[in-house]
Amino acid sequence: MYLSTVSRPVADQPGSGPRRRRLAMVSGNVVALGTVSLITDVSAEMVAAVLPLYLVLGLHLSPVAFGVLDGVHTGATALLRVVGGFAADRFRRRKLIAGLGYALSAVAKLGLLLAGRSIPAIGAVIAVDRLGKGVRSAPRDALITLSTPPEALGRAFGVHRAMDSVGAFLGPLAAFAVLLVVGQSYDAVFVTSFCIAALAVVVLVLFVREQPPGEAADGSNDPKVSVREALGLLRRGRARRLVLAAALLGLATIGDGFVYLLLQRRMDLGLRWFPLLAVGTSLAYLLLAAPLGVLADRIGRPPVVIGGYTALGATYLLLAGPVDGWPLIALALTLYGAFYAATDGVLIALAGPVLPARVRTTGIALVQTGQALAYLVSSVLFGLAWQAWGPQTAIRVAAVAVAGVLVGTLFLLATPSRLTTRKVPR
Repeated sequence: MYLSTVSRPVADQPGSGPRRRRLAMVSGNVVALGTVSLITDVSAEMVAAVLPLYLVLGLHLSPVAFGVLDGVHTGATALLRVVGGFAADRFRRRKLIAGLGYALSAVAKLGLLLAGRSIPAIGAVIAVDRLGKGVRSAPRDALITLSTPPEALGRAFGVHRAMDSVGAFLGPLAAFAVLLVVGQSYDAVFVTSFCIAALAVVVLVLFVREQPPGEAADGSNDPKVSVREALGLLRRGRARRLVLAAALLGLATIGDGFVYLLLQRRMDLGLRWFPLLAVGTSLAYLLLAAPLGVLADRIGRPPVVIGGYTALGATYLLLAGPVDGWPLIALALTLYGAFYAATDGVLIALAGPVLPARVRTTGIALVQTGQALAYLVSSVLFGLAWQAWGPQTAIRVAAVAVAGVLVGTLFLLATPSRLTTRKVPR
């Protein structure tokens, strides 16, 4: 991997040219943030891998109740993403805000121990964990965009998400190992998850730089970002279309827990093997994230995002189709991983150059909030559909919804055509 420094762009190095610029990978700050995400995802995915099993099979939650909790897991604290993003822009302390989010999620892992079998308490702890994720995501992604030239954002987010997916790959394996050693002791998984999350906070403090070069360290050159300036993003045509597209795409996503539960039911998998389903998705994500990020820089980011949601629709169709056995697991998890690889970072890379640097964190938070709120709605609706019509009919309806969402997204992103690498003054 070739590393460029933010303080000395590749274009300024001896012998640099278009080809060397394409070969240069990412800045040290992106690598540091990727390392933090890798460690954090080991912690998060340890819990995520066993939580559906714990709630549905252990506590006997109905599909509707699980859909509500799953939606809370991502969407209930969505509006606080904007608050965190605005605070990071106003005070130019993106690392500090991100660190608070990472610390909050770490503490929430211990909260699962105290919640016991109380569903309201578990829901509250999950909300706190997602509050931490909501607070940290926009400042972290803003640091990536401010540490990377606009034309290389797809690559930078691809590398970051690839590192993130290494953690997502290792997390379920770690949960599987813990359960193998201690039996069906979910508390041991939660304690181990907390220790790993705490390590990620330490790495963030020691290795991530607060202010990328090119931005005044004390913020004295420019007035602080105001609420009016931040809200003014929604009056910008490109930014408004991106937020609407993100919300629309969120409606097509039913959540990992439902996908893995459907696979478990179709295959009648043993309980201890359930966490390994997430490993398959993470492996596909790991292998595809960086290549698809580079592809997005070359051919445009909207086509890659659309391709990712096409893979999601194909996953839903597989879950409702005639394919069975191990071919079903392999195809479904590969397509599901491809969906994440083509959309997770690429959508933010699409948004980055459209958003002015002064309010970029707020803008990214708006995009993420639109997705998260829509995801909350889709999780609840899918849970209701499962309970009313059964899982097979519900997943077929979800596949049809993906097709409708893609049509709307194509319309929103079709104009203007240059929503890819247009540079924005800093």
